[in-house]
Amino acid sequence: MFTNNQRQEERTGKTGTPRLQYLQELVSQFQNATDERMTTLVLNTKERIVANLANFSYDPYNYTILRQLNVLELFIDCITEPNEKLVEFGIGGICNACAEPKNAATIVEADGIPLIIKCLSSPVRNTVNYALGALYYICDYNRATREMILRAEVLDLIERYAAAETVCVSFSNLAKAFLDKHAHAIT
Repeated sequence: MFTNNQRQEERTGKTGTPRLQYLQELVSQFQNATDERMTTLVLNTKERIVANLANFSYDPYNYTILRQLNVLELFIDCITEPNEKLVEFGIGGICNACAEPKNAATIVEADGIPLIIKCLSSPVRNTVNYALGALYYICDYNRATREMILRAEVLDLIERYAAAETVCVSFSNLAKAFLDKHAHAIT
């Protein structure tokens, strides 16, 4: 359910933590969860925080706050990590937020498109689904973005997902929707 000011006030109450402060605390915890050895505890903490931030990224109420706190850039950084869970949750956050044009602009300006495209080759199903969803929305952002996404090698991969309905229906459905909206419009 999407939030509005009244609902947020009701949920927070008089003594609760305002949304901006709560999200800032999550970002700070993520940034402070560093350890040169990247122990399991540090990785679990970072994964939990990114998953939490990704859950907040679906709600338009949070979009301004997420941009203010550079959470979209944090998601982009996560999809460059070797940890598949950080990649999954980072691309999930991007997918949740990118239908909003200002969020799409932030992602594009941070050079996120090649990283999202790279997620199409992930061994993690959720990561692929989120990447397909993100590309579906970001493809509409502008002509340069569209050209970057609609390259032959990207379309070939998406066409293979569309044809793989016996392997994974969600890949197939998302890929078909992408092709119907974007690829068939250029032919």
